[in-house]
Amino acid sequence: MPFPKPESGLVISYACLWRREAGSGQVEGRKIRPCAIVLAVQYDQKDRPKVAVAPITHSEPADLSAAVEIPAAVKRQLGLDSERSWIILDEFNIFGWPGFDLAPVPGSKDQYAYGHLPPGFFRSIIAKFAELRRGHRISSTVRDEI
Repeated sequence: MPFPKPESGLVISYACLWRREAGSGQVEGRKIRPCAIVLAVQYDQKDRPKVAVAPITHSEPADLSAAVEIPAAVKRQLGLDSERSWIILDEFNIFGWPGFDLAPVPGSKDQYAYGHLPPGFFRSIIAKFAELRRGHRISSTVRDEI
């Protein structure tokens, strides 16, 4: 199965590299996890997309103002577990699509996405992202060059 089209709001299976991991010299994420594509743009002359993804975690963030909790209904719609989860919006991985750290969704051999976040919920994520950006509270880890 080919990789899905990278679209804002798509939740993918990806080995996210946290800022603290990159800061300690790691170059690969330690855990494959759901991540939300927050931004997808056509980047070069070959129209290869570049994406910014936000990690999704079960660990309650120390700074709740930099995250959005995913409602249980959205988690069910995506086929995620029933534990509480947050989208972390103050750190991103940026990479050329499809990137070397995409991974099949657990239990699948060739599916790389869980599905799309509902439009209303995604708008709340973008609003939070814009707020954090205005406050210069966002950092990114560039994973590869395309």
